[in-house]
Amino acid sequence: MTDASDLPGASTSQRATSRLLRQRAQEFLTSRKHANNLVDIIGQWDESTYSCLLTTEMIFMEVLRRGDMLCLERMIALTTSDASPESRYIMWLKNCYEEVWKKILASMDTCRSAIQLQALTTAIKLMAEEGKAPLEPRNNLGYHFPLHRLKPILMMLLSTEKDNTNLISRFQEIAEYSDALYYTWKCLPSLTPKRQPPEVQIKNFLELIDKIPLPKEGEESKISDNKGFLCGPQAGTAFTWDQSAVKGALNKVWACVMHWELTPQLHKQLLIVLLERVMPHLEKPVLLTDFLMDSLDVDGPVGVLALQGVFTLVTKHNLEYPNIFTKLYSMFEPEIFHTKYKARLFYLSDLFLSSTHLPEALVAAFAKRLARLTLVAPPEDILIIVFFVGNLLLRHPGLKRLIDHPQGGEIPSDLSSGAGDPFLMEERDPLLSNALLSSLWEIRALQWHILPSIASAARFIREPLPSVEYDMASALEHTGDHLFDRELRNKVKDIMLTFERPSSMALPKGERLLQYWQLTSTH
Repeated sequence: MTDASDLPGASTSQRATSRLLRQRAQEFLTSRKHANNLVDIIGQWDESTYSCLLTTEMIFMEVLRRGDMLCLERMIALTTSDASPESRYIMWLKNCYEEVWKKILASMDTCRSAIQLQALTTAIKLMAEEGKAPLEPRNNLGYHFPLHRLKPILMMLLSTEKDNTNLISRFQEIAEYSDALYYTWKCLPSLTPKRQPPEVQIKNFLELIDKIPLPKEGEESKISDNKGFLCGPQAGTAFTWDQSAVKGALNKVWACVMHWELTPQLHKQLLIVLLERVMPHLEKPVLLTDFLMDSLDVDGPVGVLALQGVFTLVTKHNLEYPNIFTKLYSMFEPEIFHTKYKARLFYLSDLFLSSTHLPEALVAAFAKRLARLTLVAPPEDILIIVFFVGNLLLRHPGLKRLIDHPQGGEIPSDLSSGAGDPFLMEERDPLLSNALLSSLWEIRALQWHILPSIASAARFIREPLPSVEYDMASALEHTGDHLFDRELRNKVKDIMLTFERPSSMALPKGERLLQYWQLTSTH
């Protein structure tokens, strides 16, 4: 058990208090004549919250294991004046336990992160132990999960006033347990607001849904074995995962979420959670059509993320969206190179334009617009565009005329102006952009780029086209962070910091600084 005295900056008085509380806890667990020690420990909660959390956790974990709160008499005996001393003691101990639970939940709402995280950890440990050793005798020996403990924890996580991202990240650890994940989803529909909640609660909801993913279809049977249970396995019992019930809970939650009004940041967060966690489990994904169509009209990352959702509806749910290419065409603006999801846009566009049955005028407009963007794109994105344009030419051999169209204009002295080029960059309809009357002089200009990699890639335009398409997925791995990480792995080596292996906190032998400075430690 982590001790409060181990916390950074713990004072001498805090260490003394922690030791005293541990001593009282050991006395309480050893003999009932020290029962009042528990009252004293709970009474110091406000002054030494962290130490009290650890101490009460130790006490009640042991009490639950020993079954000290399990009453074998009839429940009515606990409320009568002639109850036995044993029954009265158990009733008092249970009251203390409930009071401790209230204080644990209140501690999750404090300002100090360390106390919040410890309160959540303590609550989960007690809940798990209570699941293995229920407080009340049960005739049904089936699987038991203390839902009455889980629900208040979730209510604290889904606060209407505080951003609980750090707590939800810690709660994510129990999502690895099948039973905890299952019952978390069972609780969520009753905790989802039907009316517009505060922004901070929406953020907490989306964070929680993102941290408790459901298994994919066909994989749910793997989590119904007797491994990885928070509250088990229990003798003679087995936990059963009900995929239909969990999916039903998710659909109920999401039906409410989709009616909430969102800020731009929350809109983006909701789309990420929808695409990566929720969409595969929705019963009727087509109902998202209006929401995704409206999201497509939003500039920046929101539109790109919505495009991925529309692509899923088109390819997997037979959605017909005749203007999708016009919308996709309008997304290729210079601003896209400064967004986090540009790689996703290129990947989805390559999939949308993979069909060889698309009109040549449409594909030519994309090739020309992409080529024009190379004049303002960062070097890493220029390479991707060059590969993309090359793939379009391979899929549509008729577009080879764009390589050197007689009326397409020459390379202008001012590249950004495109003077003499019939292509209309400002035209929003790709079929009206005059792309077939233009040429890919922008790609030809890249043959003299200052970077050899770009110049070499652009030379495909004056040579026989390759017989195999470029691998866009591989090309996208060379962007941004991927490129930076790869360069670090290639060039950074272990650097020797000392020539002598240090054997203590002291400086190496012969170091002249020792004449003027000495490392000391305070006990």
